[in-house]
Amino acid sequence: MSLLDPTAVRRIASGLDLRPTKQKGQNFVTDANTVRRIVAASGVGAADVVLEIGPGLGSLTLGLLEAAEAVVAVEIDELLAGALPGTVAERMPGRADALTVVTADALRVTTLPQDPTVVVANLPYNVSVPVLLHLLATFPSWRRGLVMVQLEVADRLVAGPGSKIYGVPSVKMAWYAAATRVGTVPPSVFWPVPNVESGLVQIVRREAPVTTATREQVFAVVDAAFAQRRKMLRSALSGLVGSSAAASEVLVAADVDPQARGEMLEVADFARIAEQLDRAGLAGDVQA
Repeated sequence: MSLLDPTAVRRIASGLDLRPTKQKGQNFVTDANTVRRIVAASGVGAADVVLEIGPGLGSLTLGLLEAAEAVVAVEIDELLAGALPGTVAERMPGRADALTVVTADALRVTTLPQDPTVVVANLPYNVSVPVLLHLLATFPSWRRGLVMVQLEVADRLVAGPGSKIYGVPSVKMAWYAAATRVGTVPPSVFWPVPNVESGLVQIVRREAPVTTATREQVFAVVDAAFAQRRKMLRSALSGLVGSSAAASEVLVAADVDPQARGEMLEVADFARIAEQLDRAGLAGDVQA
């Protein structure tokens, strides 16, 4: 009985006089079986410190506390952050001390009270990719994760070269980790009910490509390559190097066809291009 059901979710929301808004991406899970499914798929164990982003009313938080050593929950909404410890104390008093709530914007968090080993989160649709990339860049201690995002976003995160939906999120995710879609979640398990399905994405860290270029330099190449998807790389990258001819020279040196398009390249290819730009003194202080 510790997990939230639709009645409990609405009771807590009513007590807070909470009216969920699309602007904040507030869609709360009301189905305990979905929570159990997410926790099981995440592989969270008794030794894990879980970082949860946007815990909301605590549906997933409670499920994670059943399995993990500790949960660090980052919540931007002060009202929700203030209410979460009380909800846990009421429904799972034996685990209340295992929860730490950080009231902050996940896009700006740079320190945490504990080093997370896993990230498990129902990420707001409107900021899911930036938040995920920020967490990967900022907290290297977590080696695996499971996130629930809009299905379209999930597909973009896991897409491979040659796919029509392969793009900037796909490549930047591949820099940090292997991402796999491991399930879908119907709109009916949320309150309010969203207009889209959600997807579950499993994340497993891996080493970044071996390169002398910085991540920022590589990501700048990625951004330029996909800024105008239909353009050949020699044209898409001309803005970085000054001309199409110069871009062609860099691409050939990186063993990449100048007539190829960005959607055909793997992350290691972008790393080689950035490395050649740097060697030619053309990368400068570019930031992604």
